[in-house]
Amino acid sequence: MIESIKEITTADSPDIELYRTLKRPQQHREQGLFVVEGDKVVKRFFESSLCAVSVLLIPELLDFYKPIFNNRPENIKVFTAKESLLKTIVGYRYHQGIMAVGIVPSAPSLERILADSSKPLILVALDRLESSENTGVIVRNCAANGVKAIIIGERSSDPFLRRAVRNSMGTLFKMPVIYSENLVSTLQHLRQAYHFQIIAAHPRAESQPIFSVDFCINSCIVLGNEGEGISPEILQQCTHEVQIPMAPHIDSLNVACASAVILYETMRQQLSKLPINSSLS
Repeated sequence: MIESIKEITTADSPDIELYRTLKRPQQHREQGLFVVEGDKVVKRFFESSLCAVSVLLIPELLDFYKPIFNNRPENIKVFTAKESLLKTIVGYRYHQGIMAVGIVPSAPSLERILADSSKPLILVALDRLESSENTGVIVRNCAANGVKAIIIGERSSDPFLRRAVRNSMGTLFKMPVIYSENLVSTLQHLRQAYHFQIIAAHPRAESQPIFSVDFCINSCIVLGNEGEGISPEILQQCTHEVQIPMAPHIDSLNVACASAVILYETMRQQLSKLPINSSLS
């Protein structure tokens, strides 16, 4: 519910310090907070079970959002500011008149995800991804194709960074995120203890085409760094290396685009084994 509503009249108001530091996303993350921006994404945030701290919006949107805020269990501080002031603070083209700050949820354990999910499971692991924009798009692709959880390697961009949240279009709020302190060990554990096949997205001539792999068994798809690909130590844990067949003289796709193609193939294979009118749960 709404704890308070306050009009902001100056850009240096201490009440909106979090919104003035949008270019320091790591600072937010260290505080256990994340920023949500844009009308659609904010609305999806408030439809989720994640906890909100505050909202900054233009007065014209307040009447629409008031019932949504008051329907929440937590206390929410609401700040309003004129559009011209918001442009000064954060840049209108990003937030579309509304932004919110939320609390990063506790990460579920890998064991809980494996126990609670129907089989076969598709997981995605990220190895040294640097771009938060790519990370956000990959989260969205995972949600669209029935991935049960995304595993973030110790050197990968966090999905709760601002640009990742925005590019996920709110799908992050329902996607389990597992943080691995040692991705090599996590993949080894999946392979040895749970009999997962570990599939490296590794575009080279020797790799299998994606449609030759059986994705109707438990699988973890590994996506690597935008420039260098998957690290050698991670490749050693992989049971398959796959590529996307392409036209001549094109050797690879952007990692986020590649994830969409590979994950669609996993869903296509699984749906082909289900009765007509069924869907992945």
